[in-house]
Amino acid sequence: MGSFFKRMDHNFRKRGAITYRIGFNMGDQFYSCKDNYTAFREKPENWPKFIESFLNEKEIDILFLFGDCRYYQSIATEVAKKNNIVTYVFEEGYLRPHYITMEKEGVNAFSQLSKDPSFYLSLPVEIVYEPEHTHNSKTRMIISSTIYYALSNLFGYRYPYYVHHRDFSASKEAFFGIRGAFRKLLYLFTERKCRNLLTSSLSKKYYFVPLQTHNDFQILQHSDYQSIEKFIIEVLESFARSVPKESYLVFKHHPVDRGRKNYSSFILEQAKILNIKTRVLVLHDVFLPDILRHAKATVTINSTVGLTSIAYGIPTITLGDAIYDIEGLTNRGKALDRFWYEHEVPNAELYQKYKQFLIQNTQLNGSFYGRMPEELQNL
Repeated sequence: MGSFFKRMDHNFRKRGAITYRIGFNMGDQFYSCKDNYTAFREKPENWPKFIESFLNEKEIDILFLFGDCRYYQSIATEVAKKNNIVTYVFEEGYLRPHYITMEKEGVNAFSQLSKDPSFYLSLPVEIVYEPEHTHNSKTRMIISSTIYYALSNLFGYRYPYYVHHRDFSASKEAFFGIRGAFRKLLYLFTERKCRNLLTSSLSKKYYFVPLQTHNDFQILQHSDYQSIEKFIIEVLESFARSVPKESYLVFKHHPVDRGRKNYSSFILEQAKILNIKTRVLVLHDVFLPDILRHAKATVTINSTVGLTSIAYGIPTITLGDAIYDIEGLTNRGKALDRFWYEHEVPNAELYQKYKQFLIQNTQLNGSFYGRMPEELQNL
């Protein structure tokens, strides 16, 4: 939702490439060049035939997508593969901050990257330079998304059959944004003591559970969980029956869900039923590095926070399909009940070589709402 792909389009064309852009709503149209834009206004069931004809008629060599799980993108990926068209998928960075992902054929659990630790350990050590600051702007992101949702809603009649992957109401998004801003301000005061507690008396006595967005395809597509609540219950029940009383469990909400979801009451009610309420802490905006530095271990479905946890040398387990779920990095294949008391720290050499490979093959030093990656500026 912004000008990133329009700027990328300009850069391609400066070098003589013939480019096309397909859009599905007025927001897409607004952030596209007028002279190479094609609107898809038909019913979703007509999309497979449409995209196959388009790719063949235009003699497309490369297809670029943002994400590969949404309906339109997933169909386009299948059609491209069938027609031997190279596909590159953009996504938020596997490594944060200052990176975005651009990977051939698929991202996350659809990635083609090896999960064999020996592959990475056999790589030569190379210098990996620190990424340049990308000046990612939250203000630009908010303005871009506001324009996108507003135009798409106001001119919805221009694209009558468009189906968004989640709620597409501009008024609801505005409400969530305002409520999220209010909550962020509130948590600055209500969670001040929590940070001090985690970094002092509870240091290395708690297990960390980062929650993911409730409608994330990482959950819906790449895990067996149909809701965050089911994940929460599984973790709480396992913790209650397996972990000594001197240990604690810390949940942290995802920032994107700040204005949309609040699992605090649900978590504490479930903890009360299991008689562990005094050992459970629920957070929203405590600085993530502070939490990780003092955590005993991390439990996640497949959040990129898990990879950050590994970078900090924290024992980590994933309960869904994760690109970094590799023996030696995570506690791959271990049951959660066992993980609490028997966990292995990440192999530092394996992580460094894995990170090196990720940067060289999938990561671009740039931002969707900040500095364009040099690879896309100087095509």
